[in-house]
Amino acid sequence: MARKVLGVIAVGITTFGIVIPAAMALPAGVKGALETEAIGLLPAETFRLRDGKCTDCAVPKQSLWYFENDLIAVPGANVTVSGYTEGMNRLGDVAKWAAAPQSGQLNHPSVVWIGAPHILENALVLPGMQRVRTQDGGELPMKLVPKLPTNLSYADSSTATWFDGRTVRVRGKFDSTNAKDTFVARTIWPDDFALQPGNMKTSPLQKPSDLAAFVREPVKASRGIDTRLLWERHPGQTRDWKQKPVLGFVLNGAQGDDDESLGGHFAIATGRIGDKGEWADWAVNNFYNLDSFSEKGIVAATLPMDNYLMDLNSGQQYYRPSYMLVAVLNNARTAAAFQGGVQRVFNHFYRHDFQYRHASANCAGISVDVFESLGWHIPERGPTAPLKSLAAYAYVSAKDGSLQSGRKIYDYLNEEQTRLLPAIAFEAAGLDLLNIVGLDGKAERALTPYEQQLRSDVDAIFLVRIPQIPSSRATGSAPVFSFDEFRARVPENQADWKIVPVEPRPFPDALRDSSSEKEEDPAAVPGPIAGIGAFGVLAALVFWRRKRRTKVITRQTDRVPEEPVH
Repeated sequence: MARKVLGVIAVGITTFGIVIPAAMALPAGVKGALETEAIGLLPAETFRLRDGKCTDCAVPKQSLWYFENDLIAVPGANVTVSGYTEGMNRLGDVAKWAAAPQSGQLNHPSVVWIGAPHILENALVLPGMQRVRTQDGGELPMKLVPKLPTNLSYADSSTATWFDGRTVRVRGKFDSTNAKDTFVARTIWPDDFALQPGNMKTSPLQKPSDLAAFVREPVKASRGIDTRLLWERHPGQTRDWKQKPVLGFVLNGAQGDDDESLGGHFAIATGRIGDKGEWADWAVNNFYNLDSFSEKGIVAATLPMDNYLMDLNSGQQYYRPSYMLVAVLNNARTAAAFQGGVQRVFNHFYRHDFQYRHASANCAGISVDVFESLGWHIPERGPTAPLKSLAAYAYVSAKDGSLQSGRKIYDYLNEEQTRLLPAIAFEAAGLDLLNIVGLDGKAERALTPYEQQLRSDVDAIFLVRIPQIPSSRATGSAPVFSFDEFRARVPENQADWKIVPVEPRPFPDALRDSSSEKEEDPAAVPGPIAGIGAFGVLAALVFWRRKRRTKVITRQTDRVPEEPVH
């Protein structure tokens, strides 16, 4: 088998229990994780591979703490790194940054979660998924990275069958210990997932509900992706999308084995379409709760699309279907503005300037807030049920014996739906983007400067449906589009819900910055509830005082002689 020698930085990778030597002979098709690659809109060669114990990384120490035992890409020398404004909340920081004159150059994120030091390209998966044929015709043993002990399921024989005979791109670690060459796979991405613009069928939405219908369509077994072109600026012209920048809206469905996941998940991606339709290197901005350990090993981070969707432990496609709405751009500025803004938000997030909250600051809300700060005012849908929230608070608090439980249901029912539900954020953003580009030649509202850029820069909009990879995990489904739908899909008794317990991950006090304002948890009794309670107490007091006064007057009247009758 043909080999090449590649210099690789020595890094301890505890995931594989191996230290990468400074130089090693690699089989044909294997390269370093940053070699001739991109990370979203940025060339990967401008980054360096490190782990979170890095001592020479000029990035916030809080960012590194979450990746102490994993491989990350950090900014290389002579590049500008995204910062943050001390003492300012994330929304104000992004808005201030966006309003300042920009150089047009996208700054580098503090960290990108890479996970594996090598990429194996153009590898044909042989039966059983234990060997691959490399691009020079040789064969290379392949084994899968071990399943995390907390992960409920993993690749099995059905996974091997699904990949059998397909050419793939694999992220992992080339292991030549014990004189036996093996590629330890962490992420496996089918090459036939490539986008084919020329073959996309134009099928505009006939009515707004068609976008939700695309997501709700029953999940069917599939080996490839489905695409649907919704709009293009120049119909009939050749779709030359090579190296075109993109802004992607990613919606992940509901898991089949976790009732708390029925809302799905949401993320924004940026990058460029490859010369052959590749999109594995798009940068996905993935927000998850930092204060607990994910059973699948997920860490909130910017990471490549193939890692986000197809990692054998943490990849979204191993436990639910996914959907994308992609805007193809003729100018990278709108995508770069989002990426630059969200990188500042990540700096605040890792510092614990704000916390992940399932109602008010979840994956959808944080992402939508970045667009809002940039000037894209995605139309709101309003809260689910403000009036019902009062009764729900009282009922849940009494049933669970916990005011905090009541507070959670109260917050869910009062939060703006585009910030609360990933499916609504996906639908609202998609429909408004179509409105902005002006299907009738005109937008329906006065546009902000950022919205005007969107209208000018978007050349095409298309949808992608991505199948769930067969494994030992239950089949997922479409996410819910309302809180009522969520309640209808879970068992009535919460004790019967399928829930995956997770361990807490306390943030070290030593990493807290005095410039960060401590974010207080919401009061157990919401203001309106407290107001109603105070009003009730006051009304009861007034009633009691009036009743007492009446009794006094009555007693005094009883002592007064009756007037004589004339």
